[in-house]
Amino acid sequence: MARIGIFGMGNWGTALAKIWSEDGHTVTGWTVENDVYESLMIDSTNHKYLPNVVMPDIQATMAHEDILNGSEILVFALPSGVILEVIDLILPGLRPSHVILDLAKGLAPEEASRDGMISNAIEQRLRSVGKSNPVVVLTGPTIAPEVARGVITSALVACDDDSVAERIAQRLSTKTLILTSADDPTGAELWGAYKNTVALACGLVDGLRESIGGDNLKAALVQSGFNEGRYLLSKMGASPETAFGPAGLGDLYVTSTSPRSRNRTLGEKLGQGKNLEQALSEMTMVAEGVRAARMFSETASKNNWEVPFLGALCDLLDGEITAEESVRRMVESIQ
Repeated sequence: MARIGIFGMGNWGTALAKIWSEDGHTVTGWTVENDVYESLMIDSTNHKYLPNVVMPDIQATMAHEDILNGSEILVFALPSGVILEVIDLILPGLRPSHVILDLAKGLAPEEASRDGMISNAIEQRLRSVGKSNPVVVLTGPTIAPEVARGVITSALVACDDDSVAERIAQRLSTKTLILTSADDPTGAELWGAYKNTVALACGLVDGLRESIGGDNLKAALVQSGFNEGRYLLSKMGASPETAFGPAGLGDLYVTSTSPRSRNRTLGEKLGQGKNLEQALSEMTMVAEGVRAARMFSETASKNNWEVPFLGALCDLLDGEITAEESVRRMVESIQ
């Protein structure tokens, strides 16, 4: 059994803590939110992010040293905008035996990683202090409340060293979480971020159901977004095969259709006519799609790559066009 430390006890980190502890692993979760810490310690429940799910076998802490001292696998279940800050926090106490598992489905700031890869940004930070811990990416169609209640779920574990990915996949798979290994962390990470842009677009359709929205339109946007993703991400270094696995089509499907998807939900609010500021103010959890859309679009612009699907989405996010005009342009971009 493994000793697992989870940085970030949002709904995804909490769901993983539940199923891994039930599988016999020793799990400790780290949070900076006092209310989350107290509810986990007193009620064995994360009332804020995953209510009504009892987890009697996990420990919680607000001290990152507890995670470093008591764990061998360090899981970072954090938004892309903060994960590198926590990496910097734990670097001094990182031991050679620690394995880093990155769950962030987003992109790193340009100043941290030229290619946008969070895993590469983490590795750069490790090298800067003379460390070489393995960095593994976990991604795929993983709606946290479903994972927590035992819905059978498939996800991808990727690392430049396939033997590390295979070992982590074997150790952390459970009866309901089936992990497969791969050696394309770039593709896994890029698709993990990109699919959020397609989910935003599909959410627009749900918000437009009283007018032009419907399943036909949603299918067209999935086709448009997926085709553009295959084109763009291959240019950014993703293996073509990754597009058709759990990190690509699998994650894109569930994130674009599930009522629990935060990016689809944000898109629905935009489709209902709310501006981005209004829609974001109604969200309790981070929706990575806005940041991802802009960063992918900027990368494409710098390289003169044509991305009309992303262009239409970004124009909507910037308030330059309506949701109806945005989806119309996305459909017209299908080739």
